[in-house]
Amino acid sequence: MKFMVMIRATEDMENGVMPSEELLTEMTEFNEKLVNAGIMVGGDGLHPSSKGARVKFDGKKTTVIDGPFAETKELIAGYWIWELPSLEEAIEWVKQVPNPEGVHGEIEIRPVFGPDDFGDEFTEEARAKDAALRARAENPS
Repeated sequence: MKFMVMIRATEDMENGVMPSEELLTEMTEFNEKLVNAGIMVGGDGLHPSSKGARVKFDGKKTTVIDGPFAETKELIAGYWIWELPSLEEAIEWVKQVPNPEGVHGEIEIRPVFGPDDFGDEFTEEARAKDAALRARAENPS
């Protein structure tokens, strides 16, 4: 089962404060543990919302909203994609995330939908097309 593990932004992160050398070293070591355990599929840190934008949909109308965004606790500062058998195992791994500066924060874990989660509405034809698109995305030529 795939999980998206999202690191919630802090005020410092949103203000562009870069992680310490200690945190970067510990996070690299933690990522190495994830890779060695066959868990980590991907992940990256994200720039502050001041460098991003949101696109709001209202029926057929779209509106672009430039960052920064006001509500820091709703923002994501980074993410991983992990492959694990259960939510409980994902939780146990998240409990090991380095936090050398003792930052108060949150990490959210959410299961990623798989083809079987969509039921009969996701037809064999649609599944085949989806699988082909995913293969192309993983190995662009």
